[in-house]
Amino acid sequence: MCEKRAFTLIELLVVIAIISLLMTILMPAMARVREQARSVGCQSVLGQWGKVFAMYTMENNGYFASGSSGKMWTDFLDSYYKDPGLRLCPMARKLASPQGGPYPTGSKFLAWGAFDSSYAQMGLEGVYGSYGMNGHVSNAPREEVDDPWSRDTTKNWKSPDVSGANNIPLFLDCTWLGGLAESFDQPPEYDGGVEYGLLGPNVQAFCINRHNGFINGLFVDFSVRKIGLKELWKLKWHRQFDTNADSPVWPEWMNSFKDY
Repeated sequence: MCEKRAFTLIELLVVIAIISLLMTILMPAMARVREQARSVGCQSVLGQWGKVFAMYTMENNGYFASGSSGKMWTDFLDSYYKDPGLRLCPMARKLASPQGGPYPTGSKFLAWGAFDSSYAQMGLEGVYGSYGMNGHVSNAPREEVDDPWSRDTTKNWKSPDVSGANNIPLFLDCTWLGGLAESFDQPPEYDGGVEYGLLGPNVQAFCINRHNGFINGLFVDFSVRKIGLKELWKLKWHRQFDTNADSPVWPEWMNSFKDY
């Protein structure tokens, strides 16, 4: 008659140690797979936004919104999509200020918003998201005085029917609703840091390490791709943007990222 043999304590400890070792090896790989899946999901969401912008321009004589009312893209695109979750990157779904606040700024892994009732006049009450629009894309009047934000609108991209549209950013990962980039803008001193001037945020609002040295972006030709953080200074944000300007002095947190 055969005797049943039980595991000894040493054997159990060895098995537990092996399982722990495997988990230690596999967990970082699994985390990278999850991040890659979320990045692909982000690009898929931006692809849907490409269809939203395309529908808007087709119904408005081929032009982007004017923005002359002082309201944001969240207002003039509202009727073109149903799910407010479409405004969220899969890497930044948690709200920075769920209860509202005077300036509910997002970060690389936090969505901006939700806005409180003080923003109702701008059509932003209750609105949140983790994408932002290139502020230089607008079919605003050419006279600067007619722009509600006192910006020089002569530099704007008014239509997707322009040369080099695949290098003109339209809608990207962002810590705010958008920004006005200039070639002389400096990168943030730390990841997620944004300075707000008289005309709001600049390229810093988009310079966030959300996808391992990259963000995702939708371009004016409605194509979607990854954008290196240092590449942000090589995109044609507006008609007069100098893509050949000297690169800024990169802060330490950006030193390891790819150069362009």
